[in-house]
Amino acid sequence: MKNERRGAVGTQLIDRECVRALLESDRDDATLVYVRGECVVLPDAEVDEAHRGLVIARRDELLARVPRGEKLSDQLLDNLAHRLDNIVRDLGA
Repeated sequence: MKNERRGAVGTQLIDRECVRALLESDRDDATLVYVRGECVVLPDAEVDEAHRGLVIARRDELLARVPRGEKLSDQLLDNLAHRLDNIVRDLGA
C-alpha cells in the first residue's frame, strides 16, 4: 500500500485533504498519524512504537462522527479537520 501524505495548509496542521485521505482509504484499519509536519495515512499495523503517540485518529473512529448517509462535503471535511487539528495541537505539534 502506498502511504498517503498531505501537507498542512496555512496555519492548519490538519486540512480537509488529510481527512479525505483517511476516510476514503481502502483500508479498514487506516490511521492518521502526524509525522514531521505532515499528516500520513497508514495501516494501523505499520504505525511503529515511536509514532503511536502521534496517532490523530483512526478511520472507524472518524466515520462514527459522519452522520449515516451524509455525503463527504467540503464543509463536513473542514469541520472534522478542525477537530483533528485541535488534537494535533494538543499533542504539541
